Amino acid sequence: MAFGERLGHGVRGAAIGVAEAVPGISGGTIALVTGVYERVIASAGHVVSAIRFAASDLPRGRGGIRARQQLRQVHWEVVVPLLIGMLPGLLIAAKTLEPLLTDYPEQTRGLFLGLVLASVLVPVSMVGAPWRRKEIAALVLAAVGAFALTGLPQATLDPHPLVVLVAAAIAVCALVMPGVSGSFLLLTVGLYEPTITALNDRDFGYLAIFATGMVIGLSLFVKLLQWLLEQHRRMTLAVMSGALLGSLRALWPWQSDERTLHAPGDNILPITALFLVGIAVVTAMVVAERRRLRRAAQDLTEEAYETPQRH
Repeated sequence: MAFGERLGHGVRGAAIGVAEAVPGISGGTIALVTGVYERVIASAGHVVSAIRFAASDLPRGRGGIRARQQLRQVHWEVVVPLLIGMLPGLLIAAKTLEPLLTDYPEQTRGLFLGLVLASVLVPVSMVGAPWRRKEIAALVLAAVGAFALTGLPQATLDPHPLVVLVAAAIAVCALVMPGVSGSFLLLTVGLYEPTITALNDRDFGYLAIFATGMVIGLSLFVKLLQWLLEQHRRMTLAVMSGALLGSLRALWPWQSDERTLHAPGDNILPITALFLVGIAVVTAMVVAERRRLRRAAQDLTEEAYETPQRH
């Protein structure tokens, strides 16, 4: 893989990290828009299988053959740059976006609303045409469920280690599920601010517990999601499309602290402008990704044509 493509994956990882720090936006959404989602899910599934095989085979003296076979199927050329990019993206977002969300909540949500609304077209187009009735029904049900979830009033939980562990296990599932924001789930249960504070203050005790919960959540959820994408791809993408649509409720600019929605009011012109900027950014990302895929397909075709000629 060329250096430029690795750098591109690093930038994608940074964008995913930024998204994970923003309540209302899923890192899975950014992964989907930038074209790395299915490779990431497949890779995570192989890593989980490798760990499971190693844990069962090594103590019995069976060696690590099955674990190594799983690890060889991981898209390391994609996963490693993504992970390298995610950490600085998350740290920068934790420092810079928190005051923006506090001081300019309407404008910030307007920008994110445009980003996520344009992102809906990605899974919708991946389903393809024509849509069947059951897929439309799945989209509607997922949208209603996400709309209801994002309307729940904010609660406050004591950041007890066990609570943090469970919350992290649930929130990380949102990392790999487009339309469901892990940060928003943490905000709903009152653990968003403690987590951001721990990240900014380098509270490694809290972060270690949170990371353990993430590992548990991923190991339980990612294999299911991998299976769904392999066996029921259209239906899974339809549900993702509905979840994205329903999650737009969390990003409506004019809402109260209790998440009651209001009609458009103050700052409508700058909010509309930022909304359009968000749509433009995602549209540009989608167009760039599709051009990259077309170029890659053309290169493969030319290589396949030239190989017989050389022989």
